[in-house]
Amino acid sequence: MHTILQPEGWAKPIGYSNGVAAQGKVIYVGGQIGWNEQCQFETDDFVEQVRQTLKNVVAVLAAGGAGPEHITTMTWYFTDKAEYLGNLKNLGQVYRETIGRNFPAMAAMQVVALVEDRAKIEIQATAVVPE
Repeated sequence: MHTILQPEGWAKPIGYSNGVAAQGKVIYVGGQIGWNEQCQFETDDFVEQVRQTLKNVVAVLAAGGAGPEHITTMTWYFTDKAEYLGNLKNLGQVYRETIGRNFPAMAAMQVVALVEDRAKIEIQATAVVPE
């Protein structure tokens, strides 16, 4: 569906791709956070907010006729790098349960704060549905 771009001689990344080539209808998913469809937080647990955030990304994709397998790039913004790094195993499990084994080009960064005070994670994504 998409072509993973892996420069020759580079170490293979784990859980993401260095680049992705795709052609088709592009869907841009605005920053999603860990609240439900009524804009209410159900938890302050980091991993559970990630789970809800990924579900929100998938819901927006579905509204555009896409699925998680069409994601080509994601950017993760979190408020606590230590919390992110300390939960990598659980995050990987939640990711695979929600997104599957699609590993798009990704960036992840700690930010000082997110607009919603209770939000611990925000994820922005781009997907390409083949023609």
